[in-house]
Amino acid sequence: MKSAYLYFLEYFRAFSTIEPYAKPIAAALSLVVIILGAWLAFIITRKIAVGIVHRAARRTKTDWDDILVKGKFFNGLSHLVPAFILYYSSNFSVPELHQPMSELSREAVELLSKDYYFSLAVFLMKCAKIYFVLILLITLGRFLKASNEIYQSTAYSHHRSIKGYIQLIMIVAYFVGGIIIISILLGKDPTVLFAGLGAMAAVLLLVFKDTILGLVASIQLSGNNMLKIGDWIEMPGHNAEGTVTDITLNTVKVQNGDKTISTIPTYSLVAESFKNWKGVEESDGRRIKRSVSIDINTIRFCDNPMLGKFEKINLIKDFIISKREEQNQGINSEGGLFPEGSLLTNIGVFRKYLEVYLKNHPDINPEMSFVVRQLQPDEKGLPIEVYVFCKDKDWANYESIQSGIFEHILAVIPEFNLRVYQLPSGYDVLKTGQPVN
Repeated sequence: MKSAYLYFLEYFRAFSTIEPYAKPIAAALSLVVIILGAWLAFIITRKIAVGIVHRAARRTKTDWDDILVKGKFFNGLSHLVPAFILYYSSNFSVPELHQPMSELSREAVELLSKDYYFSLAVFLMKCAKIYFVLILLITLGRFLKASNEIYQSTAYSHHRSIKGYIQLIMIVAYFVGGIIIISILLGKDPTVLFAGLGAMAAVLLLVFKDTILGLVASIQLSGNNMLKIGDWIEMPGHNAEGTVTDITLNTVKVQNGDKTISTIPTYSLVAESFKNWKGVEESDGRRIKRSVSIDINTIRFCDNPMLGKFEKINLIKDFIISKREEQNQGINSEGGLFPEGSLLTNIGVFRKYLEVYLKNHPDINPEMSFVVRQLQPDEKGLPIEVYVFCKDKDWANYESIQSGIFEHILAVIPEFNLRVYQLPSGYDVLKTGQPVN
């Protein structure tokens, strides 16, 4: 380019009309040639070299190279070619000197200044260096983004997210790149600027407070396996109840059941409590815990007609027969008095029926906690609680199974001469025949 510049300079100086402007015209033409050359080199590199890489990536069986191609990582690398052209052509406007400029006499500098632009070379060199820094930052960002996408295609991503760490790396890279660009513009050593930042540590801590808190929280969430993308969480304090869709350095996005998006600061998930339903997904069942209140006035001992009725129920037929035998033995040995513990009540038979019914239910897991129990009686009657686990953990199927079970329970209660307790309604008052005030 020096030869081209000198050729343009001599060529235009041959015309007396434009001889005073020969120097700037030669410099402008040289810049145009450099820019056109760099642009053509970029086009050729992107079309040929990067095209070959893309075709090779499509033929391989691995996915990581396809992700790098999709993320335009190799397109970013193609910018290095014009950057090198600009860097090595930036000194076209300075002569080849065998000694430093500071050692030249003033007359020699003035003489050289008639043909050369010393300041232009410095400016172009700074532009080339800044171009290099920007290319490296952009390429690094694309590489890290592709790396995250590659990681998400692995089985490990379901347990831990690295997006927060990638964002931290990018923040540090942009920060360091900014310092380097400032040092290039000022012509200072970047280490001097980094040393000067120590005095600004307090200000930086204040500015990046949320980022630092988010970083610590991300490490805790990932290290303790507290949260991952796809988990269903509940956090009432932030009106969040849904699936975690994204975990970043500063925020966690939750898509609620109504498809709205709640954004939660990452550090809030460590500082505050939240419920994660991933334990349900990883277990062998989803808990059903619900009770029905029985009117205490309907609880009584079972007489023979009642036992005969219960004996016709296949699920508890064997149980009723064995209990009647125990009672008969008690009558014969105790002179008509039932031995302690052998008496049957309709509520006890009903509770046994629920145990057998649920153990034979195809959607209930009998290997997990299985309890049908009485709770403390209160003003609303005697609660009978069902505490079992449903095999199907899908929310819609789980609710359907749970509803079906309790619909059956409510329908079968009258067969045991029991009645469900409920608060009186206007209909109940009208049935009594009493006037309504």
